[in-house]
Amino acid sequence: MTEIQMLINQTANAYQWTNKLVDPVPLDKWSIIPPIVESSIDWQLGHLIISQYFHSIMVIQGHQMDILQQLPIRDYSEWFTVSGPSLSVGKVDSVKLIADLHFMQQKSLAILATLETSELDNPLEPTPTPHPIATTKREAVDWNIKHTMYHCGQIGLIKRVVDERHDFGLRLAR
Repeated sequence: MTEIQMLINQTANAYQWTNKLVDPVPLDKWSIIPPIVESSIDWQLGHLIISQYFHSIMVIQGHQMDILQQLPIRDYSEWFTVSGPSLSVGKVDSVKLIADLHFMQQKSLAILATLETSELDNPLEPTPTPHPIATTKREAVDWNIKHTMYHCGQIGLIKRVVDERHDFGLRLAR
C-alpha cells in the first residue's frame, strides 16, 4: 500500500466515524447546545464541511468551482468557523448540513485520489488565510484526519449529553 493510499484510507475512516456517530441521533436534537459542551451537532457538521474543504481540498488543489457553486462556503465559514454555535442555530436545515457534509467528504476523497505520493512534500496551494498547522500537502492531509477525529470526540460528547452514549457494540460481562 502506498503512503497516499494509507492517507486516503485514514481519511475515509475518519469520515466514516463522523457519520457513524451522527446517524443514530434524532434530527430534532442536532441543534441542542448543551451548556457543558457549548456546541451542537449542527455546528460540528458545518465546521467539518469548512475544515475538510480547507485542509483536504483548497490547500491541496486550490478552490474548486463545482463545490463553490453547490455549497454556500462563504456563509458556512461565517456561521461555523467565525461565529460561535449559538449564532448558527436555525441558519441551515440539519438534513441539508448532513447532505453537504457527505458531498464534501466525497469531493475530499476524490481530490486526495488524484495526488501522487511524490507530491506529498510539495508546498500547499496559496490561500488568503495561511494554514495553521501545515506547510506541505502531507501535513495538511494528516491534519485533516486528526482534526476530523478531534471533532468526532466532540460529537461523541454532544451525542452522549443530548441523546445517549455511542454503542460500540461491546457487551461487557457483569
